[in-house]
Amino acid sequence: MAAQVQRMSRLMVKTLRDDPADAEVLSHKLLVRGGFVRRTAAGVWSWLPLGKKVLANVERIVREEMDAIGAQEVLLPALLPKEPYEATGRWEEYGAELFRLNDRKGGDYLLGPTHEEIFTLLVKDQCTSYKDLPVILYQIQTKYRDEARPRAGILRGREFTMKDSYSFDTADEGLAESYALHRAAYQRIFERLGLDYRICAATAGAMGGSKSEEFLAPAAAGEDTFADCPNCAYAANTEAVSFELKPVDGAAVPALEEVATPDTPTIETLAAYMDVPASATLKNLLVKVDGEIVAVGVPGDREVDMDKVEAHFAPAAVELVTAEDFEERADLVKGYVGPQGLEKVTFLADPRIAPGTAWITGANKEGVHARNVVAGRDFEVDTYVDVVVVEEGDPCPSCGTGLRLDRAIEIGHIFQLGRKYADAFQLDVLGQNGKPVRVTMGSYGIGVSRAVAALAEQHADDKGLVWPKEVAPADVHVVAAGKAAQTELALSVSGQLAEAGVRVLVDDRAGVSPGVKFTDAELFGVPTILVAGRRTAEGVVELKDRRTGEREELPVADAIARIVG
Repeated sequence: MAAQVQRMSRLMVKTLRDDPADAEVLSHKLLVRGGFVRRTAAGVWSWLPLGKKVLANVERIVREEMDAIGAQEVLLPALLPKEPYEATGRWEEYGAELFRLNDRKGGDYLLGPTHEEIFTLLVKDQCTSYKDLPVILYQIQTKYRDEARPRAGILRGREFTMKDSYSFDTADEGLAESYALHRAAYQRIFERLGLDYRICAATAGAMGGSKSEEFLAPAAAGEDTFADCPNCAYAANTEAVSFELKPVDGAAVPALEEVATPDTPTIETLAAYMDVPASATLKNLLVKVDGEIVAVGVPGDREVDMDKVEAHFAPAAVELVTAEDFEERADLVKGYVGPQGLEKVTFLADPRIAPGTAWITGANKEGVHARNVVAGRDFEVDTYVDVVVVEEGDPCPSCGTGLRLDRAIEIGHIFQLGRKYADAFQLDVLGQNGKPVRVTMGSYGIGVSRAVAALAEQHADDKGLVWPKEVAPADVHVVAAGKAAQTELALSVSGQLAEAGVRVLVDDRAGVSPGVKFTDAELFGVPTILVAGRRTAEGVVELKDRRTGEREELPVADAIARIVG
């Protein structure tokens, strides 16, 4: 089938020589400079012709692989009623990120950030028997989240394109199979896209469910940090890294002793005064969870990861205590809080504060600390949760080797949701025994527009973008250096390539210097560049591999055969 020739003389594209003033990351700079996208408002982007071709190619690959696992495509509305999200609690859980609006009659609506509720209701309406299941439904659609600080171009916008799919099974074994189908499909999708990625254990967060994995694309511009082990296959988002609870024998530790420690309200001042490393001290951070005070204990040399704390208590609101809170509680002494003797305070601790371990910590008195404070003897931990910020070199939970940390872009996330949403809407089907069976669900997302940004981050050099072939806006970029004969040859070659099914972008612009054309060709990042230049009269053109920079002069027929073959 003949392909299209896109002539730049008729293409709406305006390239920029300088980076946009507000651009912080590589993909933002290059996608704007190359005329792929343009900013419409904060976090809202328009896709121009070249960018839309790339986006459509990503969508095509996603569709092909989703169809290959038997998924069925639908399209649900983006404008959604409040009631389903109220039923699952997410009308409030989403907080300020949710775009809320009213119709002319005062009815409450939202712009969909994700569609678990609506898909559940759709299946409840359409599937009534076990014979109707399993089923996998998906859509590629615009989503909306009111990001507080939209940044990095299309990497973190308030409007974005996403593929979300949902599996519905009658048993947990079926859910596991649907999950495995998606996991394998995602691997094929990201490999076809040409993305370097890692599959990482993740937390389910507000989505809920028993199992969750992220697909992360390593990139300096990434907002996620993941840990991987150089010795084994372990990889996880740092929010999901766990530390094994290892109790020790603290029987030989002397009795708790209070020590005067004037002017030592910080870990640094305490460690210096006691002449001990910060790791020997116990840091106690006070937070409020739905108004109730909770103490979070971690070793003094570690920082509390508030994302982990919030994830543990979600959907409850978590905030730091204030000076007013200390004034209302005389038993809580700022800078000198210790877990021993605390009343009406839940104590949450990192597993490093294991039973039998001994610490120096606050004595709940101004200017006084206590040493030989043993977990399980002098205080009890109500709940153990991994709450420290993971650091380079922390032991791998699988083999103990020091972990490596890297930044990455989340490009996909898969969840075994279980029955959270089915319970909320009483999604039952008639089972084989004639009795109702509660359906179990999976949810699976791919950031389609975000994948374009991830590709731009991973596939670029100092000259511009270098698209992998399957997602590039064209297979070959034909450049007419400028003279009439060169333009004539360029158009002739373009026509022959298109007849052979090759997608062609041809720079036939008149009055544009060869230097500008060559610079634009490098910026656009089409995998192969063909130049009709100085040897046009001889019927010789130049082929350039945009990725490697290798150049070769060939007769026209040989060049066409090389590209088509």
